Amino acid sequence: MYTSFLYLCLHVALFQTNLVHSLFIQAARALANLAAHGDSNSNNSAVGQEAGALEALVQLTRSPHEGVRQEAAGALWNLSFDDRNREAIAAAGGVEALVALAQSCSNASPGLQERAAGALWGLSVSEANSVAIGREGGVAPLIALARSRAEDVHETAAGALWNLAFNPGNALHIVEEGGVSALVDLCKTSVSKMARFMAALALAYMFDGRMDEFALIGTSSESVSKSVSLDGARRTALKHIEAFVLTFSDPQAFAAAAASSAPASLSHVTEGARIQEAGHLRCSGAEIGRFVAMLRNPSSILKACAAFALLQFTIPGGRHAVHHASLMQNAGAARVLRAAAAAATAPLEAKIFARIVLRNLERHHTEPSL
Repeated sequence: MYTSFLYLCLHVALFQTNLVHSLFIQAARALANLAAHGDSNSNNSAVGQEAGALEALVQLTRSPHEGVRQEAAGALWNLSFDDRNREAIAAAGGVEALVALAQSCSNASPGLQERAAGALWGLSVSEANSVAIGREGGVAPLIALARSRAEDVHETAAGALWNLAFNPGNALHIVEEGGVSALVDLCKTSVSKMARFMAALALAYMFDGRMDEFALIGTSSESVSKSVSLDGARRTALKHIEAFVLTFSDPQAFAAAAASSAPASLSHVTEGARIQEAGHLRCSGAEIGRFVAMLRNPSSILKACAAFALLQFTIPGGRHAVHHASLMQNAGAARVLRAAAAAATAPLEAKIFARIVLRNLERHHTEPSL
């Protein structure tokens, strides 16, 4: 009954714009609260299955009132944690509406900016939606939002760009729109560890080699020009990925871990490297597979970044750590991690992080450690 009343409020609001706007702000906010807490909330799926609910929220993102747009985007963000909702929002025109909202909110409140980027982050978990967001022009406004002064906006914009960068075409588009400098700035200056982490992962996706074939499409002269431009962007990106990873490297703790096989030495490194909020991130098999493949990348910096990311995703106690450990087992990650941990030419950070991930896998009862 309560949810039905909320849907009625939303539909009335769509057709009676002179109604007191606090009514449908409250209705959209209540739906957002019902769907909150992501994939652990059974209400999330139920709300999305109510006839017309998602369509009404998509329509409300076009409201002339900022408060309404903010609450509608927040509700769609929460609802997008559910797989079926994510696709239904896209089918209801949510990609186009949310890209338009992101394009229009450069001077809006941080709350609206955070939710607009957050809803695109949620939708972009789907590869099809990610491609659609890029096609609809979503890259440029997300880069603009990444330059916000608000920490919460940093996180949602970086998360959306990280998801988009998984697709090589989107990755090239991010480069062409000036996104490397925005992501580098987040890596260097954001107060949010999560924003810095996801910005570094977006840069790693962009320069692990998969984007190169897209960059070489065109005439010979265009290809050479793009190649030269990408070389400079790659050097800049790798430099700041390395600097980010090194901020979690305590020389004394790493030296002790390198000299000892005692679990306590690895535990000390883990605690210093852990980003608590990263335990809430859920990766797909394709994403985990990409980080495992990155452990074999010729770049020592990308090796260290991949090992650091896998450490975050597998720390016991993380919401999705068991899921990630299972995906890694399926990807044959233990063998690759052992090779990374033993590689004579690998940086110390990559070796130690790889050993910690192996220990995490052992604790999740997937593969034995070294």
